[in-house]
Amino acid sequence: MMTYGEILKVIFPLLDGKDLASCMCVSKQWRDFARDDYFWKCLCAKRWPSICKRPTPPPLSYQKLFQMFYKHDRHKTLPPPKLSFNDLEFFVDIWAEERVIFSEVVPGSVLQGGMKDLPPGICDMLRYHLEGPRYKMIIPVEPKFNIPQGQTVSVSVLVGRSDTNKVACIVNKSKFDYIDRTAYRALAFDYLVFSPLHPFISDTRAWVSLLFMEDGGDGVVDVFGFELDFCDVANSEAEVLWLLDMLDWK
Repeated sequence: MMTYGEILKVIFPLLDGKDLASCMCVSKQWRDFARDDYFWKCLCAKRWPSICKRPTPPPLSYQKLFQMFYKHDRHKTLPPPKLSFNDLEFFVDIWAEERVIFSEVVPGSVLQGGMKDLPPGICDMLRYHLEGPRYKMIIPVEPKFNIPQGQTVSVSVLVGRSDTNKVACIVNKSKFDYIDRTAYRALAFDYLVFSPLHPFISDTRAWVSLLFMEDGGDGVVDVFGFELDFCDVANSEAEVLWLLDMLDWK
């Protein structure tokens, strides 16, 4: 018949790190058993098998090693961003071929506020996207404009900050070369250029969408809105501001 300690020695190697740490809070006896570095070596072997192949143990205990490098599933809370949308202005220019069809300076607070009232007549899939929980920056296009299908349409977006009077490029004359006709969105993207202070950040895209109404078969796209999105890496207002603060400001 197995002893109490032998049972724990069978069960503890099956636990994950969070549960094993919780066991240390049950009683002094459990804490003493759970401190056995063998159990933590088992956890390290599951995550980093090669670390357990070295002939000598690491200078730290396996428990310390696991605690140092284990990543929690929850995202760490970011400190408040240095920037505010009130510090920003977005310069948006859209061309059809070489003709400017939209050119506006959009205050950051307006882009932050989004589109309060969606127009009637938009498709259900686009409405689902716009009303979904993911963070989005949307403005209505006033006045609305039409684009004949088949025309090459491109967009540039610059952002300026009032606290330093500097400007950064978000999108540089990118073409709307993907049309999602099921969701009535035309999409363009560009890769962001970050400050030399952040040399290891790359391949982060800024997405721009033109939002349009269901067409009546007349070959014309009726644009009613503009969306800017950093969904590759930023899914909250704070994350967007942190990303903008890292741009290569000139």
